[in-house]
Amino acid sequence: MNRYYNPVRTVQGPGALGQLPELVEELSPKGHILLLLYCRDLLEHPAVQRLCSQWGSRVDVCCFGQSNPNVEQLYQMYQETRELEIGLVIAIGGGSTLDVGKSLCCLYASPVDSVEQLREKIATKDYNRPACPWIGVPTTAGTGSEVTSWATIWDPQLGRKYSIDTPANYAYAALVDPLLLGSMPLALAVSSALDAAAHAAESYWAKASNMASKALALEAIRLVMGHMEELLADPRSPGACDAMSQGSLLAGLAFSNTRTTACHSISYPLTMDYGIPHGAAVSLLLAPVAALNCGAAADARPLFTAFGVSGARELGEKITGILSRAGYPVSLGQWGIERQALPQLAERGITKGRADNNPVELTPQIVLEILTGLL
Repeated sequence: MNRYYNPVRTVQGPGALGQLPELVEELSPKGHILLLLYCRDLLEHPAVQRLCSQWGSRVDVCCFGQSNPNVEQLYQMYQETRELEIGLVIAIGGGSTLDVGKSLCCLYASPVDSVEQLREKIATKDYNRPACPWIGVPTTAGTGSEVTSWATIWDPQLGRKYSIDTPANYAYAALVDPLLLGSMPLALAVSSALDAAAHAAESYWAKASNMASKALALEAIRLVMGHMEELLADPRSPGACDAMSQGSLLAGLAFSNTRTTACHSISYPLTMDYGIPHGAAVSLLLAPVAALNCGAAADARPLFTAFGVSGARELGEKITGILSRAGYPVSLGQWGIERQALPQLAERGITKGRADNNPVELTPQIVLEILTGLL
């Protein structure tokens, strides 16, 4: 049976951020407002200036610009803001900033007194309904965090990746403004775009896929891949920025219902241990996972057509070509991964909630074969 649900009010297009003051007025939040800003120059944006003018001292500004936020960073941000009586979180930034923003909404309702307590709460999903709503304003085009109800938090100390996950934590609204993407360097723009393509592809073949998620996923891939040449030529191109903005949003809407699968699962230790940017890591895995899943997933022909390829081999060549032109290494060996490290990476690449959502069962041997092929 096909079921699709996403409650986020979405506004996409040039100038979308301009609607922020009206959305906040519509919510009429009690308490203070917390702004998490990835780019300091966004404080000068007319919509943010108007918001600050209207709400005055009730606006508290905090900057968070770390990539792959970890439990210590989340706890520090929680400690700095827990006494502010937050009535609304406005998260403006990349996916990491949005993930921290939505995580804080949960923590304000379920206080913790140490990093260890935070780890335990996240691991056991022992948190209450979020204490306040949040609004997401992405400044990158890839994560789709503005329209999902979960947040990724890393724990390098324990070698783990957590998900703060509750259906009650969808954003009140998402303002997806392509004018905010123009400051991304080429490498980040390409990595983010390929992350969106991976979200869409994994949503298409996920066990939980449905009619709506498949349609959203295919259109997301068509938009991203159809404008990739324009992005590679000029990451500030208005046409490319708008296409990536739309594609990322559609991919987010798709996997908000299905979650991700093997690509994301296998990629986590690659990012944690070797610093491979998330979008580059998941995109390197797209072709071998597509080859694995093609026989078990729904008709793969529309998926390959959306990518503009005839099959998994050609998809791999296309992805590595794009990564190379953006300045990324295109093999695990070039990222400093040695053959003897692969068995442990394969074991850790089977992540609950991602690996078991893949249409083909993942085993350490299957993951090892995938990683060996990318060496």
